Amino acid sequence: MIRLIDIPAAALVGAVVFALGGTAVSRVQTPTSDAELRLAYAGLPATWPRPDLGEGAVFTEFGPLPPPLAPADNPTTPAKAALGERLFNDPRLSHSGQIACASCHAAELGFADGLRTSFGHDRQRGRRNSISVATSAWMTPMFWDGRSGSLEDQSLHPLVDPVEMAGSLDAVVQRIAVDPAYAPAFAAAFGDDRINIDRIARALAAFQRTLKPRRSPWSRFIAGERNALDAQELRGLHLFRTRGGCANCHNGPALSDGRFHNLGLTYYGRKYEDLGRYEVTGEAADVGRFRTPSLLGVGRTGPYMHNGLFPHLDGVVNFYNAGGAHPRRRPDQADDPLFPSTDPLLEPRQLTREERQAIVAFLGTL
Repeated sequence: MIRLIDIPAAALVGAVVFALGGTAVSRVQTPTSDAELRLAYAGLPATWPRPDLGEGAVFTEFGPLPPPLAPADNPTTPAKAALGERLFNDPRLSHSGQIACASCHAAELGFADGLRTSFGHDRQRGRRNSISVATSAWMTPMFWDGRSGSLEDQSLHPLVDPVEMAGSLDAVVQRIAVDPAYAPAFAAAFGDDRINIDRIARALAAFQRTLKPRRSPWSRFIAGERNALDAQELRGLHLFRTRGGCANCHNGPALSDGRFHNLGLTYYGRKYEDLGRYEVTGEAADVGRFRTPSLLGVGRTGPYMHNGLFPHLDGVVNFYNAGGAHPRRRPDQADDPLFPSTDPLLEPRQLTREERQAIVAFLGTL
């Protein structure tokens, strides 16, 4: 039998955070059977078996998504969100008049696009996978490289990116302003019918804050319906938190630590090189680092990784089970200060085939 140890009352509310140098309460003995596992996960997340964390990991306890928060200067209203949805689906925001935000973030594809990397203006192919925006309200900073600190700022980047929508902000305003049907929508959202790029960005951000992952076995489970996961999926959750090492980076309500990690997929000095966060900060330590994506709805948003390398979740799990990628320096890179180092949180996990399948099954519940 499993004995639940005493848990401080304060630990039963809110998130429990584990950081470098901190300690965690050992919550339950290691479950050895499906029945014991079911019992171990019967209570609130704060009573679940503690996660196995590597040095440097920052962990926030799992939980339901909280209500999204809007900035004080851009409160979400039904009228503003409706305007944002209309703009999100309007191809006139692009130079060609043929590409909308929804072209790369389709509702029926989990607000991603199902492609390895997205196509944009003049059928140009981007270098990064389209991130689902279904959890944008809970994810900051924005983009794989974290170059935007808010949804308002993020909303404008694709409009002017020459590979994506290839437009200009002035042209976007002009195209929307000449459509008389937009005037009453802006008036309803902002109090008058003035149209400018700031209001377009605010409306787009407001719409995205109304999005959320669809109801799933995981959302029911984390809300208290403990039979929503079957035995294999529950075993996958336990492995995800413990020996699989997944919870080092994928934790909290959105299953993302919001931080940047190098998985060894930078292709440094090669054809498909992508320097990631370094392109924003200029810091050598950020070469090859990318933001941890949310895993909510992950079963619908493949391919995976910043470059869409893996078409299926089993490939992703196999990659992490092997400890990620660890490129070696060529002789001409021996003294290169920018040569990236794979995050030490990635290490071989030695999971069996059945254990890896259990993690994939759990990911399918999200």
